[in-house]
Amino acid sequence: MKNSKDYSPKIESLFKTLSTSADPVVPPTYSDPVDAIVYAFISAFTTETNAVKIHRRVRDHFVDMNDLRVSRPEEILEVFGDTSDAAAASAQALTATLNAIFEKYDKVSLQPLGGEGKRQARKELDELAGITHFAAAYTFLTALGGHAIPLTDPMVKYLRDKELVHPEATIQEIESFLERHIAAADAYPFYVFLRAEAEGRNTKSTRAKTASRAGSGSKNTKKKKTTQKKTSKK
Repeated sequence: MKNSKDYSPKIESLFKTLSTSADPVVPPTYSDPVDAIVYAFISAFTTETNAVKIHRRVRDHFVDMNDLRVSRPEEILEVFGDTSDAAAASAQALTATLNAIFEKYDKVSLQPLGGEGKRQARKELDELAGITHFAAAYTFLTALGGHAIPLTDPMVKYLRDKELVHPEATIQEIESFLERHIAAADAYPFYVFLRAEAEGRNTKSTRAKTASRAGSGSKNTKKKKTTQKKTSKK
């Protein structure tokens, strides 16, 4: 990123300011990285608060990941409770990614990535058809213990509006810049604090909620109330 030395002190000051008044962060736990991908696609088009609610509805509605993979976009959007263009784009990219995972691993699971080295795991995530940069970074950070700082559009806008990054820097350049100046151990807290700030949320009142997705990758045995549809491989 251009003039990175000029912005480094600003980022360090931002992190110090945000973390000073915030409660400790408890990262979410995912039994399978694929569930982190689902959450990432949801949280990319809405606020963190809404994303938690939508993710819970998705888990309650669909029998399992394969059921979600073969579902119609209209049904997914109905569960999302959002028919915006951004939600529709996320739903389409999500199913494309789940299909890519199925094609590669013959199941809708990314548990094999847990046995890969960090560099290889990130490479395989980035190469999945349909996956977005945000979804790959979020999954790498939260489910695979990698060093990444995923950025939503509001987070990028906040950094630019506050003149904390170069105005012409791309999202990828900003992420790389942040990763060089925020240690791996601080990456998730920084992501949480920055996102809360960008969304106008209080960093103390929302911290406990970050753990609400713990164990979210567990199998859901609840039967669906709607639509009879085939859950075949294709």
